[in-house]
Amino acid sequence: MGYYIRILGRDPGNVPLQKLRTSAQPAVIEVGGGSDEAWEQFVLKHESGQEIAIVEKNAVNTGELGADELQEFIDEVPLHRPESAAAWLREYLPTVKVIYAFQLLSGTDVNDGWSPLRRVYNTVWNITGGILQADGEGFSDEEGYTILWQFGEGVSGGWHMGILVEGGRWVHFEMDLGNQHQREAFLRGEVPDGCKSA
Repeated sequence: MGYYIRILGRDPGNVPLQKLRTSAQPAVIEVGGGSDEAWEQFVLKHESGQEIAIVEKNAVNTGELGADELQEFIDEVPLHRPESAAAWLREYLPTVKVIYAFQLLSGTDVNDGWSPLRRVYNTVWNITGGILQADGEGFSDEEGYTILWQFGEGVSGGWHMGILVEGGRWVHFEMDLGNQHQREAFLRGEVPDGCKSA
């Protein structure tokens, strides 16, 4: 089982492969499912052929993989905090129409493989809209700030986060994931003291 980052989009329309190829350069894209016009899967590779990521597009249709995966997210969200973000996600997730799953491979850590990966990821997100999800991290709001805590216990370092405040507005900030006081405040649904605005 690989490590995945995902875009949970609201626009199910096709993301033009030519735009993705342009954003990927000098890395290359090889289509593995569907066609250039209506792709379902592609592999992002270094020019050497080393694979950076496998990208799958799954429409959220009843009885298909995208719908099953989305239902898993809907079921797991209430198990995490803060409660305000979990409630927001329970309302938001049923509006998702497509899931783009990026399985990260060994090429991400070679010859700056993260750069073309980020460019391709951002190109898809800019076109389809929606929120982000990463294994072992959590879900974001529509601006890409993490709003639901799914990190492991030993996590540390600066991270861009968001808290939903009264009036349905997101407040964005950078917190230290390893700071226990900041972590506890975030899990309560409060903006932690000592955080920088983002």
